[in-house]
Amino acid sequence: MKGFFRSTIVRIAVAVLGLFILAALLAPLIAPANPMSGSLEDRLMPPAWVEGGSLRHLLGADDLGRDILSRLIYGAQVSLAVSALAILGAGIAGSTVGMIAGYFGGWVDRIIMRIVDLALSFPIIMLALLIAALFGPSLVNIIIVLMIVLWSPYARMARGETLRVKKLDYVDLARTAGASDLYIIARHVLPNIAGALIVLATLQVGTVIVLEASLSFLGVGVPPPTPSWGSMVSDGRNFIASAWWVSLIPGLAVLVVVMSANMLGDALADHLNPDRRRETGL
Repeated sequence: MKGFFRSTIVRIAVAVLGLFILAALLAPLIAPANPMSGSLEDRLMPPAWVEGGSLRHLLGADDLGRDILSRLIYGAQVSLAVSALAILGAGIAGSTVGMIAGYFGGWVDRIIMRIVDLALSFPIIMLALLIAALFGPSLVNIIIVLMIVLWSPYARMARGETLRVKKLDYVDLARTAGASDLYIIARHVLPNIAGALIVLATLQVGTVIVLEASLSFLGVGVPPPTPSWGSMVSDGRNFIASAWWVSLIPGLAVLVVVMSANMLGDALADHLNPDRRRETGL
């Protein structure tokens, strides 16, 4: 990773993501109010810099008088935790299946890849909506839903990288020396395909956050009153003209985090690819 953090884009992306992660971790300490309780007296109070606003609610209040800044901070906990757990689960499951398909080939490969093709053919948001509607909205269910819709890209990438790695000389030498298939996969294949999988995981952070926000917006994500960025955007959709801050502020949070995650993923892909690294200087 030498030289990776010299890029201004990388530094900005890491700083932004680090700020949101830090805010999520320190939410109980830095949130100015209880995110689930409000006062009707403060209903739709504008941000502090807008006429009629108050320092009591720096970013304003929603239609129930709940502090938007506090809900934004606690919503970061939900959105980032869902992203991390869903990507980790999908990555482990998809990578394992993909390595098995690529390493053993034959009928195992054909069956697994037809399942992957089937999974990839479904529109992600439609499949997520169907599964979420069947199992009901909850934090655990939304993580499971996202894992189900996200595992197939890992499987396809892991298979392709495994097909490349298993032809290398040191894999043949390990097989000749009597190493078991499990040992070869864990010791030689996985470490050599991990970089590509990490890049994919980084690029999927934005996808997962948008998916979680979309499902919460449609009412099949994280159930209320637990704050999430998607549900916050949904809460303000009836007040766009009169109280724009209710939807706009959490929407901007989603935009900033997704852009930062995508910039970091692109930079990491450039850094791990020698040809692209020479072109971009990362």
